[in-house]
Amino acid sequence: MTNLEKINRNTSGSSMDTLRNSIDEIDENVLDLINKRLLLAKEIGRIKEQSGNQVVDQAREIAIVKRLLTLNKGLLTKKALHHIFTEIIAASREIQSPEIVTYLGPEATFTHIAAMKHFGHSASFVPMPSIRDVFNEVEKGACNYGVVPIENSIEGTVNYTLDLFFESSLKICAEIYHTISHDLLSKTGSSDDIKIIYSHPHVFPQCRKWIRKHLPECKLVECSSTARAAQKASQESGTAAIAGREAAHIYDLQVLASGIEDSSRNITRFLVIGRDKLHRTGKDKTSIMFAIAHVPGTLHKVLEPIARSGINMVKLESRPTKHENWSYFFFVDLEGHIEDQNVKETVAEMKNICMYLKCFGSYPAEQ
Repeated sequence: MTNLEKINRNTSGSSMDTLRNSIDEIDENVLDLINKRLLLAKEIGRIKEQSGNQVVDQAREIAIVKRLLTLNKGLLTKKALHHIFTEIIAASREIQSPEIVTYLGPEATFTHIAAMKHFGHSASFVPMPSIRDVFNEVEKGACNYGVVPIENSIEGTVNYTLDLFFESSLKICAEIYHTISHDLLSKTGSSDDIKIIYSHPHVFPQCRKWIRKHLPECKLVECSSTARAAQKASQESGTAAIAGREAAHIYDLQVLASGIEDSSRNITRFLVIGRDKLHRTGKDKTSIMFAIAHVPGTLHKVLEPIARSGINMVKLESRPTKHENWSYFFFVDLEGHIEDQNVKETVAEMKNICMYLKCFGSYPAEQ
């Protein structure tokens, strides 16, 4: 008989007060154990500092969660377990060395939400007005990490982010996939007085059917972000915003309608940028960028080593170099880590063919 079965047998038929007393006792034990864990993490942080190791060890963090998922035999869902231990691990990192994370703001943007999903709520989050500012803050050392959008399943690639990688020495430290869901928010909680709807220009096409059906007479006004839209709706009567539910809490708005997007498969991929060099986790991606001579057949020659190696290429994107007409850089995501022998050899072979090749780093693929 498992411990859970014993607990279920011992508590069956107990009064509510008895059950609540048992919960209080368990909560005290959980709290005590978490604090003991943090003390151990603090000591590990001291050892890391002495040896010159970086605080973040994503391979170790992923291994911890994977192990717990295999051990979990109770009612705790995979999602809940992952969320709980993300916060515990984040608190451990904060004790070892406070993390400052910058993101494309303002507060309550989807980038902000993705950053909190990855780093937990213990980190310090600093909003920036542009993606370039996010890069700049991390490059000059004012922030440990930055979070930027890279592509959306409906709208496609965020080209400006790709362009900044060409100029930057920063590495990709992680990727975050976040499902985008849009809510209609307002101060009054009534749709009768709404004349203007604010949102980001990408959002209106994603909610076109719902708007046409429910608020066809409203004027649609574009904002720099969904969070900025929520800010404006909180300050002006007769307006509403299409934004994430988190914006309602932050800007004191009411939710008039939830999940108004036309497609439920709207997912944005975000990248965590920093200076960490990450080791293999067993499920990784490697991102590279290269430039080639403007000669027929050259792109085929560069990609041929990938095909021969059997490595899965999960992304191929081109961008103009802006230095010469009809000259392009190519961005590629490969499955595997640069420490994997086949990936290392393949990238080296590609580099011999290219005019220029740059590796943005290898990082854990989101599970």
